[in-house]
Amino acid sequence: MRTGFYHDERTLWHFGAIHAGNVPAGGWVQPSSSGYLAEAPDPKRRIVALMEVSGLMARLQRPAARPADRAALLAVHDAAYIERFAALSASGGGSVGHDASFGPGGFDIAALSAGMACDALDAVLTGALDNAYVLARPPGHHCLRDTGYGFCLLANVAIAVEQAIARHRLRRVAVIDWDVHHGNGTQALFYDRPDVLTLSLHQENCYPVGEGAADETGTGAGVGATINVPLQAGGGDQSYRDAFDLIVAPALRRYRPEAIVVACGFDANALDPLARMQAHSNTFRWMMAQTRALADALCGGRLVAVHEGGYSEVYVPFCAQAAIEALAGVDPIVTDPLLDFIRRQQPGAAFAAFQRGLLVEQAAALGLGA
Repeated sequence: MRTGFYHDERTLWHFGAIHAGNVPAGGWVQPSSSGYLAEAPDPKRRIVALMEVSGLMARLQRPAARPADRAALLAVHDAAYIERFAALSASGGGSVGHDASFGPGGFDIAALSAGMACDALDAVLTGALDNAYVLARPPGHHCLRDTGYGFCLLANVAIAVEQAIARHRLRRVAVIDWDVHHGNGTQALFYDRPDVLTLSLHQENCYPVGEGAADETGTGAGVGATINVPLQAGGGDQSYRDAFDLIVAPALRRYRPEAIVVACGFDANALDPLARMQAHSNTFRWMMAQTRALADALCGGRLVAVHEGGYSEVYVPFCAQAAIEALAGVDPIVTDPLLDFIRRQQPGAAFAAFQRGLLVEQAAALGLGA
């Protein structure tokens, strides 16, 4: 298996305004000890470290990182937004939207993450790689056409998909977003188009509040190409397995994509400070294995995962290790020291049955058969 791993140390040098978690410091709010936003470099740096010491990294291919060019950025973002972002970056940093601050060189770092996503998808589509993982930072799935949003400064996945559609004349690309927050940016960018199926699994009303409802299904020619799966807080591993079995897999089989891109957040994990979904490392291992099997069956294995959220410095590395092992077809190497503890915290049968009932209703409304 030729699995690519795209990463560049420069992406870990991105930083935003002084915060405590996701709350701006000031007034009654003291800054955190690091001063970083919740979207900090340490969880990602520890992913790389665990992959190195476990030997997983040695089994992967490591292509060079290159920034996305202006043409790729302008295929998704308004020129005025790109110019404003670049100018602020050159003058020392600033903010380009809600929770979208950055320091000097922020534009160049964001363009590098977008470029890695573009190159990874291109390499998989040309056959240079079988699949790939992109450790992008800053993330991208909240970013809109003309503004940053929710830690996201450029729409990494959308930029890569748009370039792939133009370059490889794709007619159907599926984006599965299992970040715990709704992929509102990706949805908005493709909401009226049938050539991109956006499928978001997220904690209901977590972020952005009021978005990502099941009745948001697209507009115009894109009706039916947006699927939102809002999950009840605390649902844990079983919620994701049921969502895949009842909605994600049937939707992909019906759509028959030519490539699959995963917006791969790990913030549904039980230790995450910004959500309450109670997933564990085996949840992400299982979802990636299922997605890889679907890609093998539907689109010649063409699968790319692009990193989004995940804010537990301790636990994100174990979730990422599990997912990347599954992507690369590697038997488990690392033992998750918290797996049994989190498994004991999973919801009971009554909760699981309630959540499954909601998913059964939604699947029927979507006309999906398991």
